[in-house]
Amino acid sequence: MALVILDEQLESMQLSEAVRQKALQKAKEGYVMTLLEVGEITSGRAGKILGISRSEVIEMMKKWGISLFDDSQTLDELRQEVEQAELVLNQHNY
Repeated sequence: MALVILDEQLESMQLSEAVRQKALQKAKEGYVMTLLEVGEITSGRAGKILGISRSEVIEMMKKWGISLFDDSQTLDELRQEVEQAELVLNQHNY
């Protein structure tokens, strides 16, 4: 699926290729960050789409004001996730 931006005012602007590419990259970044924010994709998938590392995605999330954590989780759900992660880590250490 290609990302297409249709807007008469934008289409009529005469831009250099460098400016056009920079604007398209920023639009792609915004689109991907929105998908990440609403939970449609993971940070790993965002990194693949944008061609950057997961740590760079995390830095970008900070810039966009996107939480690293699922804000919809209750404290008990978060505790359960942490406990499950600890069990997995402990299993791999033995």
